[in-house]
Amino acid sequence: MNNELLSAPKRVRFVELSVKALRALADGDLAGGSAEAGVALDEYFVSDRARGIFGYRADQLTGDPSVAPWIVRAAVSEPDGAVVGDAGFHGPPDGAGMVEVGYSVVPGYRRQGYARAMLAALLVRAAAESGVRTVRATIRSDNNASLATIAGFGFTRVGELGHERDGLEIVFEVPADALQAE
Repeated sequence: MNNELLSAPKRVRFVELSVKALRALADGDLAGGSAEAGVALDEYFVSDRARGIFGYRADQLTGDPSVAPWIVRAAVSEPDGAVVGDAGFHGPPDGAGMVEVGYSVVPGYRRQGYARAMLAALLVRAAAESGVRTVRATIRSDNNASLATIAGFGFTRVGELGHERDGLEIVFEVPADALQAE
């Protein structure tokens, strides 16, 4: 493969995943989820991890449709159109103006810059919203790839959480006004 292609900065666009798409994926229906999303999703979108998250997000969206602009979307590589992962916020800004980012890269596209491209796009979105004051990222202490991904984006370690399923998680935050200054 051409080394120039590997070193070029990646670009992504986000495709909304409707309640119907999320429910299909949570049920393991890749074809139905892809049809609803309008893009060919990867098998990763019906993995155990994804099915749990997409079911939760479908419930969240059903309970409050106003969260739609904030929650998980498919990440599509530009200009080739490959679905390389999913990304979004855990929900709209809370009362203190905090949003939390989440992102995941399809295994075949990892270590190519797509996580950084997704995170950069999420941070641009957060900085453009007047109600956002802080962006948070919570990362398992052993997730070296995600820890490396947030490096260089201005995040500061602000705490730790003990999580029954995931173990120790490190909490990072960056002020939205710091993002606007960059």
